[in-house]
Amino acid sequence: MPSATALLVIDMQHATVAMAHRAAETVAAIAGLSERARAAGVPVVTVRQRGEGMEPGTDGWRVVPELTPREGEPVVDKTTPDSFLGTDLDAVLKALGVTEVIVTGFATEVCVDTTARQALSRGYDLVFVADGHTTSHRAAADAGHLVPADASIAQYNTIYRTIGWPGRSIRVRAAADVELMPA
Repeated sequence: MPSATALLVIDMQHATVAMAHRAAETVAAIAGLSERARAAGVPVVTVRQRGEGMEPGTDGWRVVPELTPREGEPVVDKTTPDSFLGTDLDAVLKALGVTEVIVTGFATEVCVDTTARQALSRGYDLVFVADGHTTSHRAAADAGHLVPADASIAQYNTIYRTIGWPGRSIRVRAAADVELMPA
């Protein structure tokens, strides 16, 4: 039986997109996937980070215009890298009949990875969108401490291509190749 999917758009807010590597390309990939999801009847769930520089109502907290949730779409606010922790995300997905999440957003190594692994632990199948997640710019001063952004994105795509999770389906797809199955 095919999985009923939901698209998660994680932390694609002004403050994060302003520091994102390949921001325009990532936003475009997610926006295209969001439009396809809506056309297919697949729920789009927007997750917003709250915290310093991202206080509710401020410009930094607002989702970028290309990814602004539509009227009536679920929005989940969080305060940790885990989109499930202390939020109603799991209840929202269960109420929608979702069995598989399509994960996109910012930042690859933190909120995207944490949410993807938590989704697997909570029983959801996973589609990790290869061109639909990004991380922060890597300044020259950080060169010795952080993996270059392109390498980090590629590394996480490889991790999710090879990671095993008993009883779960995990696929890595480009946004254009994601299969959408409404609930």
